[in-house]
Amino acid sequence: MARSQLRTRRQDAVRAWTTFVERGDAAASVVRPEILSSWTRAEAAAVPMDVREAPLADAAETAAYWDGSPFQTAVERVEAELRRTAEDGDLVIAVTDPQTRILWTYGGRVMRRKAETVNFVAGARWDDESVGTNALDLANRLAAPAMVFSAEHYAPIVHNWVCWAAPVHDPVTGAQLGVIDLSTTWERTHPIGLATARVMARLIEGALPATRHHPAPGGLDERPEAGLVMRLLGTAESWLDGQRLLLNRRQTEVLALLAMHPEGLSLEHLHALVYGDQAVTLSTLKAEVSHLRAALGGQLASRPYRLTMPVSTDVDLVLTLLRSGRVTAAVDAYGGDLLPGTNSPALSELADYVAVAVREALLARPEPDAVVRYAELAPYDTEVVEVCLASLAGRPHRSVPLLKARLAAARR
Repeated sequence: MARSQLRTRRQDAVRAWTTFVERGDAAASVVRPEILSSWTRAEAAAVPMDVREAPLADAAETAAYWDGSPFQTAVERVEAELRRTAEDGDLVIAVTDPQTRILWTYGGRVMRRKAETVNFVAGARWDDESVGTNALDLANRLAAPAMVFSAEHYAPIVHNWVCWAAPVHDPVTGAQLGVIDLSTTWERTHPIGLATARVMARLIEGALPATRHHPAPGGLDERPEAGLVMRLLGTAESWLDGQRLLLNRRQTEVLALLAMHPEGLSLEHLHALVYGDQAVTLSTLKAEVSHLRAALGGQLASRPYRLTMPVSTDVDLVLTLLRSGRVTAAVDAYGGDLLPGTNSPALSELADYVAVAVREALLARPEPDAVVRYAELAPYDTEVVEVCLASLAGRPHRSVPLLKARLAAARR
């Protein structure tokens, strides 16, 4: 496309954006439907026009999600090709998760600097309810390649950009892993941009590891056929209909609370359980629920918020086993503290309840094999080990050397 044509196209985009900002839906006749819908979502989410950069998710959570994942393995296998494409075209390339959180980026010399100024970096959230209309969100939301040119972006900070994005799917399961996005300045728009994004997506899909089985929570069905399965003790992993869900920490907390309240929760009650007295708006929680509903394929009802599929958690499993007196089985299913580091008051309280229940069950019935397992999770809880050794009263047992060693290590 000639520079004069590009300039005219940019002017038209700016004019349409200005009309929308000033008069709402007046731009409908000249703007693509998916762009107008995204502008409307951004406006409803109160994305400020003067937003300077994308919000950042928790860096540790992003790294934990990415490190060692099949998606990371695939990107590393084709990284040389991705870098060469970015450098040759002075592009910035990004890979996201299904919630449009950037997991990996690489940029040419100029675009890398531009990207950093607006937080187009690993850990940044580029869904349209966080930063406004962009190709990453459209491709993720529509599950189809998308292009956003200049002022088709909602936020003025990227009105000088053109972006092409394509979804990346797991060829085995069909699950959408995220998107790959190619971005540069608007005057470098080229007809093959969208085709290149598609090619890069196929390249990553072809590089995914052949075996991508994620074991389900201990004690639960290894490959559940239907419903939601959550592992919350000592870690945070969720599966829906046998496929692993890619969720951030807050979404996992919200999902866990909904799993613990099958009767449903009002927005205000859920907010109190998640945030306590933190100064967090209801709209922030609504955005998290919106992302979660998309990840669950719509199986999250409103008024009250309620999960509409079968639900199993390792928390319920452990408590059920304890109630039936199966202490060793309960400890085998107990992976440690519930969502370590959570700042949800409700989940912190539940974590304490489960931990105390397991500990008291062992004090009442100190089965040696179970105590050995528990001591690995709580190495400084010497009382449980001491009670177990005392209950054996000098009788030989294969666990005695391990228990004595654990006790000695804790007392150093």
